[in-house]
Amino acid sequence: QGHLVETGGGLVQPGDSLRLSCVASGFDLYHRVGWFRQAPGKEREGVSCISGDGHFTTYADSVEGRFTASRDGAKNTVYLHMDNLKPEDTGTYYCATTGKPYCSLDVQPYDRWGQGTQVTVSS
Repeated sequence: QGHLVETGGGLVQPGDSLRLSCVASGFDLYHRVGWFRQAPGKEREGVSCISGDGHFTTYADSVEGRFTASRDGAKNTVYLHMDNLKPEDTGTYYCATTGKPYCSLDVQPYDRWGQGTQVTVSS
């Protein structure tokens, strides 16, 4: 069956950086992978998506230029590097895979989700 595990979250100050990791266990991570976040009381929103070969990425407008998705096939891992973090970036961050032949920032196409990692940006 396999599962995804996110790590790398934490409490940071505005302007700091973090790198989140999404490790696949029990299956080969060749899928398109999306990163999502959910703040308390808000709906889950798409942050980025990376293609299976890593050559295509897309980002939400709110993180464009600050977040970078990448992947390492040898480690079966996808990363989300986050720079210049802002308080509004606070939330639980999830990675998810989709078997669809396109990247999407919508929740619906994704069918395998990790448990999430908490990111808190506060001074």
